[in-house]
Amino acid sequence: MRIAAPGSPHLSYCTNIHAGESLAEVRAAIVDHVVKVKQAVSPDAPFGVGLRLSARASSELTRGSALEAFRALLDAHGLYVFTLNGFPFGAFHGQKVREAVYRPDWLERERVDYTDRLASQLTALLPDGVSGSVSTVPGAFRPRVGIAPEERARDEERIARHLLAHAATLFQLREETGKLVELCLEPEPCCFLETTDETVRFFETRLFSRAAVLGFAERLGLGAPESEAFLRRHLGVCLDACHLAVQFEDAATAVGRLEASGVRIGKVQVTCALAVVLSGDPNADRRVYGLLERFADDVYLHQVVERHASGLVRHLDLPDALAAARARGRIGPSEWRVHFHVPVFAEGLGALGSTQPFLRDLLALAARRELSPHFEVETYTWDVLPSEHRSTDVNRAIARELEWTLGRFNARAP
Repeated sequence: MRIAAPGSPHLSYCTNIHAGESLAEVRAAIVDHVVKVKQAVSPDAPFGVGLRLSARASSELTRGSALEAFRALLDAHGLYVFTLNGFPFGAFHGQKVREAVYRPDWLERERVDYTDRLASQLTALLPDGVSGSVSTVPGAFRPRVGIAPEERARDEERIARHLLAHAATLFQLREETGKLVELCLEPEPCCFLETTDETVRFFETRLFSRAAVLGFAERLGLGAPESEAFLRRHLGVCLDACHLAVQFEDAATAVGRLEASGVRIGKVQVTCALAVVLSGDPNADRRVYGLLERFADDVYLHQVVERHASGLVRHLDLPDALAAARARGRIGPSEWRVHFHVPVFAEGLGALGSTQPFLRDLLALAARRELSPHFEVETYTWDVLPSEHRSTDVNRAIARELEWTLGRFNARAP
């Protein structure tokens, strides 16, 4: 659905919330969940879908008339697709995902082929006059990228080369179909692209550099100005509010840094993380540790960033952070932010807080001026939340998140 805000952006939620790797399961999620959410928040107007297609579902969509039948299903229910979540390649629910969620990554050709296919399918699903976006992994999981300068430069160059190869596919699709699809890298804790500064540096030195622009121009027979304009319009970022908040970034500063560097925000994921303030006394904080421990599931990584007076301390997963805290004895007060997506309408979960204030700041920016064409609620953790925080009606909970988001724009569902 469109938001009555600067730029009239689209708003939906991501179907990666629902388990399902096959095309049949994706179709079932549309009927069992998306249609019901539409009835709650946009009964009389078209409702956009933030669609997640696994590699399996995307492959099945290429067979016979599957793509045409899928579009007919959308049309029959007043739905349209404007963005794809191309981050998780394989299984995303019900089994251990953790760091496997990043593979294949942009170091691997398989990621290029998968994303090329997604972009092609999105052009077939996009309504006329609507641009599309595909969000993707932030290059790679950080341990996959070399540490030594020579190794890091080699890996950065390989990631950039694959991204530019995909950009060539986006160019061909635009020429053939007239549809515009942009790729949005999603910075995330403990990944190659983690912070806004790291992201800007990579875009400036690898994707928008003079060498990259001229190489892309030569490849496609373009002039240098046209080449640079195309890359800046079709390669950007998916700004996940949870991820930025976990890094203790400031919303206005992060947005300003991206905009000043000409890095486009092609998509915003409307998300919140866990947040808690600790005294630094293990005995006094024991109860909080116990509460946090209940969020340490075996399915996903839940990266933690601690802020102390001396700076930030990062942990790969919540159990690592808890073990370190229990072992080190008394320290000064700190604030923890945990990469665990929690309902955006919740200011906190029991005695634990959330990063909702960061999200409010980000959406306040979008309510004042054009920030991004696509907004997508992405609380994919309903099935791993502690039992007392789970919803018995996920469809209603999703609708409530969308209604809360519309409220931040001072808008109502159509």
